[in-house]
Formats: sequence, C-alpha cells, structure tokens
Amino acid sequence: MLRIGLSMQKVKAIFISHEHSDHIKGLTVLAKKYQLPVYITSGTLLQGGLRLDDHLLFRFISHQPVRIGELEIIAFPKLHDAIEPHSFMVSCKGIRVGVFTDLGAVCEQLTLYFKQCHAAFLEANYDEEMLANGRYPYFLKNRIRGGKGHLSNRQALELFTACKPSFMSHVLLSHLSKDNNCPELVHKLFSQHANGTNVIVASRYQETELYYIGDEASPITVKRNGEREIVPVQFSLF
Repeated sequence: MLRIGLSMQKVKAIFISHEHSDHIKGLTVLAKKYQLPVYITSGTLLQGGLRLDDHLLFRFISHQPVRIGELEIIAFPKLHDAIEPHSFMVSCKGIRVGVFTDLGAVCEQLTLYFKQCHAAFLEANYDEEMLANGRYPYFLKNRIRGGKGHLSNRQALELFTACKPSFMSHVLLSHLSKDNNCPELVHKLFSQHANGTNVIVASRYQETELYYIGDEASPITVKRNGEREIVPVQFSLF
C-alpha cells in the first residue's frame, strides 16, 4: 500500500473469504496491530484455527449486507474446496465492485452478482492445455479443475462474455497460476471480447495500479512507476 501512496488508515475492516493459508496467513498480527475488525463465518474461523480478540471479531451471513462507513458489502457462497467459502460484492454510492476469485465453477449466484458490477476482480487461474501438460501431479491437476478448485481462462471468459453488463468499465483478471498460465495470453484472450471494458491482469509479483470507478467521465490521478499523472478515464475505482 505504501508503494502506491495509500495509508493503512484507509483500511477499516478485513473480510475473510475462506481459510486457506494464502488468505489468512498473518491475519491475527495485522488485525491486532491496526485494531481492524475481522468479518468471517463461524466455520471459517474454526477451520482456520484463528485466535482473534473478541472485540475485533464479527460474523457475516450470506446475502446480508454489512455496512462499513459508506461501503456496503454482501457475501455469497461460492464453489471452492473450503469449509464455508464466500465471494463478495462491494457497493458505494451506486457503484458495485465484485471480488470473485478462488472459484471452482461458475454458479447461478456468481452470475447474478457479476451482472450487477461496474468492475470485477475475476479469477482466471489456468490455461487448460498448460495445466494438462504441466509438471503438477495428477491429483493436484484434478483438484484444480475438479469443480471446487479454480476457474480456467475459458470458464472465466465464458462468464465474462455471457454476463458482462454494458456498464462494466474494468475487469481485473486475478489469481493467475505461476506455472499454468501466462499474463499475455489471458490479456489477449479477454481483450478480443472486451467491447469497451478495460482488461487488466493483476500481477503476482507487484501491486496493481490504482483505478477509479465512477459514473461519469472526469480526469483522475493514477500512480504509474512511482510517478503520478493525470489520466482521463470514463469510470473511477481503486
């Protein structure tokens, strides 16, 4: 956050999607250091073996909105190999951003929320041919592509082309496999079907630029390569 000019004071809460280590490692230290409330399901809390101070612990319930300042967060169940996995849609002043990663398959609820989003973080984890011919053991390949693992480029693209609303300004392709995907490949694939939506591939190795999502055209400041510059964009986000 520091490298893109953001203070931790901007963080008001943490929402936990599921208990896998890449999503909860360091959570207790971070929450305690900055006194951040943690929103989590009871099953995820138990399965993750997390020890959080009572005053920082809050449970969320599927489809019930949670208010954090001007933000409204709705969690909904997803298909993933965890105890109570959830995805999220974050809304503010009529603008909706989806956080849709760690998905084994596209389900009815995912399509419902995707159709409402002005921007979305969408998992495009693996290229099917690269996974099939790659170095992963057979059991792991099956876990990834077995319906409760991760979305392939093809599955993500099918959701994008079938359900993308006309007002979606940005899609940030996320959670790409280091071994089984290629950023250039997936960017080219989605760009061919973008129809005006900005396609951004989130890097595994560095922070993504700031994007601002809004409802009217205005010049905004974006930080690129350590320098700030004014960029005209149609919509604004983070």
